[in-house]
Amino acid sequence: MSPIAYTALIIAVAVVLFVTNKVPVVLVAMGTALSLWATGVLTLPQALGGLGDPAVIFIASLFIISTALEVTGVTAWAGQLLIKGAGEESRTRLLLLTMTLVALLTALISVNGAVAALMPVVVVIAVRLRRNSSQLLMPLVFAAHAGSLLALTGTPVNVLVSEAAADAGVGGFGFFEFALAGIPLLLGSMAIMILFGEKLLPQRNGATMPADFSRHARTLVEQYGLASGVFQLRVRPTCPYIGQPATAVDVSGFPGLQFVAIQEGESGGPLRRGTIAEGDFILLRGEAEAAANLSVKMHLAFRDEGAAAGEGEETLFNRRSGLAEVVIPPRSGLIGQSVFPGMVTESGDLIILAVQRAGNEVVAASATSDGGGIVLQTGDTMLLQGTWKALDTHLDDPDVLVVSSPELVRRQAVPMGPGAKQAIVILFAMVLMLATGIVPPAVAGLLAAGAVILCGIMNVEQSYRAISWTTVILVGAMMPLSTAMVETGAAKMLAERLVYMVGDAGPMALLAGLFVLTAIMGQLISNTATALIVIPIGVAAAASMGISPRPVLMSTAVAAAGAFLTPIATPTNLMVMGPGGYAFGDYWKLGLPLLIWFFVVAVFIVPLIWRF
Repeated sequence: MSPIAYTALIIAVAVVLFVTNKVPVVLVAMGTALSLWATGVLTLPQALGGLGDPAVIFIASLFIISTALEVTGVTAWAGQLLIKGAGEESRTRLLLLTMTLVALLTALISVNGAVAALMPVVVVIAVRLRRNSSQLLMPLVFAAHAGSLLALTGTPVNVLVSEAAADAGVGGFGFFEFALAGIPLLLGSMAIMILFGEKLLPQRNGATMPADFSRHARTLVEQYGLASGVFQLRVRPTCPYIGQPATAVDVSGFPGLQFVAIQEGESGGPLRRGTIAEGDFILLRGEAEAAANLSVKMHLAFRDEGAAAGEGEETLFNRRSGLAEVVIPPRSGLIGQSVFPGMVTESGDLIILAVQRAGNEVVAASATSDGGGIVLQTGDTMLLQGTWKALDTHLDDPDVLVVSSPELVRRQAVPMGPGAKQAIVILFAMVLMLATGIVPPAVAGLLAAGAVILCGIMNVEQSYRAISWTTVILVGAMMPLSTAMVETGAAKMLAERLVYMVGDAGPMALLAGLFVLTAIMGQLISNTATALIVIPIGVAAAASMGISPRPVLMSTAVAAAGAFLTPIATPTNLMVMGPGGYAFGDYWKLGLPLLIWFFVVAVFIVPLIWRF
């Protein structure tokens, strides 16, 4: 068999395996690369070269940036603004704000990152406003597809077509140059979804809806009897406790007041120093009048108005520190140990605020004078308080079961949390580097990802987990297929056939043919994999017709973004299938009108901007 025949056979098998979904896509992609080497179509460095391609490295770094925005509460903050701005009555306003937000976020951190970050927010909005999630989630995803054409970072396909344009000698596309096609795409898509979406989309909810953690703190403090009477007093410069050990805090002269713990002012965690310093916080439970009297006598200050009112939710759950509920499981090493409210855990980073048994019975209020306390039993629950970092670090313990992951709670319930400002600065610095072209995209992405780790927003292990390795390996392993099509002459042959078929119809007919080919393949396999196959065909066809490849490549990017008709077309389509309660056949009903609009933009509007 000739190299072209081998390449055609490998593509056919890969497409069938992608469509049937019987084999993991990662294995199909790696099998494709290895098959190109085994058949002699490519050398081994060529077959595996895509895994180290700068575009693949850039795509991987984008996952780290998007996760950093999520874990620091930037997306939670955006979601709260969305709820506030949308109101409860206007469907049109809700859809407009949702689609605008996801499109802008997609332009900066990619489709997968934006949808993954905003999907829980939109589901919570559906729950709160008593709307069907199916009416909101598909518009969210489809608006993200349109928004992916607003900037270079919107989708891996944009990076691929920009590199292809540079390789063809006509210069890559600018960072915001994609927006010339993306803005018409987004506006038209929004109009279609607002006017026809309600009728074309089902009225359903997902079988399993994500939990709403927006009231998580209030639920916990009410359940454990901490909704009021919890005070956080700051140590002033004139406080006599300064320089004294923690045992110097004596509230015995203030009836109705109970000492809980001392928190360091710098970290918000339990006091690790031997003595109290200015700016530390004294945590108390009891009556407001007694707390006020203590504050006056000992030169202490209430942290804020909420603390002065004794509101446990604001005092215990904020941007610096949070709450976690844990259950003592059978065979836990903690069974039989004695604890008491106010006790600092063995790690020194967490405070036990309360202990319950049998659901709502508070076992004890404080340690006994002789050092006794609550002897833990199977099924007991403890409410722990500490910094978010301490909660993340120390609750991965087999001796306790965490009821709700602190990380998930923080992402949804703590807007603009620790590291949020740094994450935003890093994001805009990366966008500035990409927009000005000071450094290559891969370098900008790596610098931004490195800054996320150096700033302590995420550690190295969390950064590894943030990357969608399926997407990264898929792109890297499928890139050699594009190389094979060029090296063997397959791309040139297909381009000549396509040019022959359109005949004298002109370059716009070429765009139409490439759009149909890309759109059909993109509904069945990854749009990124589709682009890797179609891009060399389009470049070769443009060369054969003697026209610029820039409009051909931009048209291909638009076609690749139009993956609307099936849930398997993109990971994000599949991502909302469960929460939205969608069936396989629900996608094409709204997706077909959108695909027609994408065709209009790709074939008729793109050539007006990028001339042949």
